[in-house]
Amino acid sequence: MPHDVWVLSLVAFLVAVGFGVVVPVLPVFARSFHASQFQVGAVVAAFALMRFVTSPFCGRITNAIGERWTLGLGIGIVAASSAATGAAQNYWQMLVVRGLGGIGSAMFSVSAMILLLAAVDSQHRGRASALFSGGFLLGGMAGPAIGGVLAMISIRAPFFFYTFTLVVSGIVAMTLLRIRPVHDHSPGETAEATSMAHAWSQARYRVASFVNFTAGWQAQGARSTLVPLLVVEVLQHDTTAAGTAFAIAAVAQTVALQPMGHLVDTVGRRPVLVTGLGLCGVSSVFIPFAPSIVALTALLCVFGVGAAALSTAPTAILGDVASGGTPVAAFQMATDSGSIIGPLAVGWMADAWSLAVAFWLGAVLMAVVAVTALLTHLERHDDS
Repeated sequence: MPHDVWVLSLVAFLVAVGFGVVVPVLPVFARSFHASQFQVGAVVAAFALMRFVTSPFCGRITNAIGERWTLGLGIGIVAASSAATGAAQNYWQMLVVRGLGGIGSAMFSVSAMILLLAAVDSQHRGRASALFSGGFLLGGMAGPAIGGVLAMISIRAPFFFYTFTLVVSGIVAMTLLRIRPVHDHSPGETAEATSMAHAWSQARYRVASFVNFTAGWQAQGARSTLVPLLVVEVLQHDTTAAGTAFAIAAVAQTVALQPMGHLVDTVGRRPVLVTGLGLCGVSSVFIPFAPSIVALTALLCVFGVGAAALSTAPTAILGDVASGGTPVAAFQMATDSGSIIGPLAVGWMADAWSLAVAFWLGAVLMAVVAVTALLTHLERHDDS
């Protein structure tokens, strides 16, 4: 892998470690200001909402100041937000400064993706995206454990630790990333591919974006929102069992990333994409009926392997279509929109009907996208 891919993966790991440290203590810190359950949810939603609102402008920002400076500035904004959150003296201060961090998060995510795609040619995009995603996953697994220890010292300590990891990641990015990434263009391909109109006119870009939306819907909606309820209310286990199941599934996803990335580059985008949708969709059908915590964990591992495929193939397709700018931002927004709408939609369906129906809707969405992918030219050579 090229130098920049390793640097970006290290940056992703450092960012994810800090984020993972903060996530478990954020609701508890908000409650320390006597916040209601709704207000706690608002703190979480504010970050995601600001990230979503900012994303459409990130393409213009990268075009104006460059990807590397956008990445560094984005990380700096999140670092300042985290420090200010840790120092907040009341709920409203916490809500505002935490929400502002979403602006920097959007800038970081979009610029990092552009740099990643620019650093490799089309034959290595699957493996590069797998390495980058692996950095996030490993950091996300390590973070909560560190956060638990820091919270024993002070409920504010995790936020300052997050600031530290962000500062380190920003220094790494600004000092080690190359200023001029190596872009890969096919004969006849030009910077026009970075325009939104050009990208959206290509069916494979639309399919990759819809995959991102359904993956965000099912992973953050059905899986993250409903599985803990399934463990506690149906299987009659405590939340520790849910955390253990998620941790084991995360290991399965991490292990599967590199093989999936290799398959994306050697076998093709479409087979891996359809396989990932199939694994996630089929496991989602059976998760509500898991008879035990062991069976549920096994199904979550299957979902994790599918998620590994869905974190590599769509990114490779994106790199085949667009080299940067607004299409990359819109691609990321598809995931964010699924992550925002999914939890609300599946929660409503679980209340109105059942957990099974909520899981099944996501499975149906994945089936529809899988069929569409089968009928669409997704490989780079299909356009030659």
